[in-house]
Amino acid sequence: MPANKKDTGKIQPNKRMWFYIILMIVAIIIYSAIGNRNNIEEISWEKFKTDMLLKHDVSQIDIINKELAEVYIKTDSLKKRQYQPVATKGWRQTTNPGPHYRFKIGSLTYFEQRLEQVQAQFPEQEKVVTTYHTTGGWSSTFFAFILPIGLLLFWFLFIRRMSPLGAGSSVFNIGKSTAEEYKQGVISPITFKDVAGYDEAKVEVKEIVDFLKQPGDFTKLGAKIPKGVLLIGPPGTGKTLMAKAVAGEAAVPFFSLSGSEFIEIFVGVGASRVRDLFEKAKEKAPSIIFIDEIDTVGRTRGKAAAMQANDERESTLNQLLAEMDGFDPNMGVIVLAATNRADILDPALLRAGRFDRHIYLELPTKKEREEIFAVHLKPLLLAADVDSNFLAAQTPGFSGADIANVCNEAALIAARTKKTAVAIKDFYEAIDRIVAGLEKKTKIISPAEKKLIAYHEAGHAITGWMLEHIDPLVKVSIIPRGQSLGSAWYLPEEKQIITKARFNDQLCATLGGRAAEDIVFGQVSSGALDDLEKVTKEAYTMVGNLGLSEKLGNVSFYDSTGAYESSLQKPYSEATAQLIDEEVRKLVAAAYERAKTILAQQRQNLDTIAQELLIKETIYKEDIEKILGKKIKSAV
Repeated sequence: MPANKKDTGKIQPNKRMWFYIILMIVAIIIYSAIGNRNNIEEISWEKFKTDMLLKHDVSQIDIINKELAEVYIKTDSLKKRQYQPVATKGWRQTTNPGPHYRFKIGSLTYFEQRLEQVQAQFPEQEKVVTTYHTTGGWSSTFFAFILPIGLLLFWFLFIRRMSPLGAGSSVFNIGKSTAEEYKQGVISPITFKDVAGYDEAKVEVKEIVDFLKQPGDFTKLGAKIPKGVLLIGPPGTGKTLMAKAVAGEAAVPFFSLSGSEFIEIFVGVGASRVRDLFEKAKEKAPSIIFIDEIDTVGRTRGKAAAMQANDERESTLNQLLAEMDGFDPNMGVIVLAATNRADILDPALLRAGRFDRHIYLELPTKKEREEIFAVHLKPLLLAADVDSNFLAAQTPGFSGADIANVCNEAALIAARTKKTAVAIKDFYEAIDRIVAGLEKKTKIISPAEKKLIAYHEAGHAITGWMLEHIDPLVKVSIIPRGQSLGSAWYLPEEKQIITKARFNDQLCATLGGRAAEDIVFGQVSSGALDDLEKVTKEAYTMVGNLGLSEKLGNVSFYDSTGAYESSLQKPYSEATAQLIDEEVRKLVAAAYERAKTILAQQRQNLDTIAQELLIKETIYKEDIEKILGKKIKSAV
């Protein structure tokens, strides 16, 4: 819509709130100043005594704050001609209940004496009733007038703050969709060329863009395009980036929002926003709707949620399910969603006819990491020794977001040291910092603790070097980083299948540090906490999930649906639980004894590596190779 079409003479939604507020304030002022104002006349004591009190026309006197007298005239006496100016009030000329007159009394004691003298001869039933009142004066009147207006303004401003920017600034728009509409090449300049790797995923997403641009190529053969496409993958794998690329490629309206934007403090807002979102998308069809983090509203509906009187998330999900069922698949509205928790999504959302197509974006392979590095290295001023292929080999298990962070950290480190270009050493430092944390050179460690750490890390290095199925060692360091006092760095090989032998070697290498402490010092320390946690989790995975225990046999208690998480019962008996615990202890105990045996055989080399670490603090693969010889390569 052209921008100049807004000037139609009508009050825009974002100005309507202030229009109503000003109108209400004016109405209150007019009503307070005119409609409710009593006609009170100022008089003197003499006029009060002579014309009113002595003629028995006064019904009541109110003494305000011991300084002002307010006079009420009897209803019958108001008919007299002299009281006509105060007999009615307001433009409607209604009867004025009073007070009708007022005057200052000076001294309260003196006023009471004079009043008593005038009424001394009056019969008892004719004497005027006098009451006393204390008020806050002008300040209380002021706050009584301002406070309601202030509360009203606060409420409207509160509603405005609570309303997302996309829904407008008015309370009347709170049920409107907050989706941001992208236009080709304007808001999202990202295209598929900017998405490195994921060639298979891009093919499927490109098909959706092609359908929206040229639907006839598909519909002429009777094909139906999927209503919904779900992007699934770990954090940082580029799900949102892929959606932005769709926005950049598609020449159709693209509505983007997060799942959390459906949820508000007001009941029913989420369902209303879903309806409004789909109405907008249908009006501008062909179009694309992108919902990021859909697990916020798409979580499985369970018994716990059903027990609640009104669950906003469930009503929002129900409305989303109804909307995805309610439009023609060839209308040209595609729903694109992203999540890293597909296991907790409601089955009704994943069935055919809603999110028909699931695209998995896994952690990138070495080739894909090389392509991602090439994208993020472009804007950097690089030294001659930087190679994207080598960096990709050094970062197994890194996501696209991790790689972007590595490149940025390397540039920051180079800038901090006043370098003219980012060198490979800066990338090493960046990888170390991201994986293990910031180097803590000032951390005070006693010589005894440093010696224990050196032997602990030497134990890891030797057991890992002597075991066939352990990944190649890169370096060993006793420099504290993050929460760790030392570390042994390995270069993981990208394997899809892990054998039982490899699992057992991993348990043994992880316990190598504690085994070294036991052999050298005759006691163990708390330094192996992280190692013990890893060993315990891995052993339970082997026994309970992967069927790698002979006593339990080929059974697995792994639950890919996540149903066991919400269940109060275990999927196995107490006897089986006891057997699992026994098998885990046997695995860990066997791995520990195996580590001690290896280190006992390599006792001299253990001392040598530990001494090297105490001197250099960090030793590399080449240093260890000189001491232990070539490492045996694994065939599997």
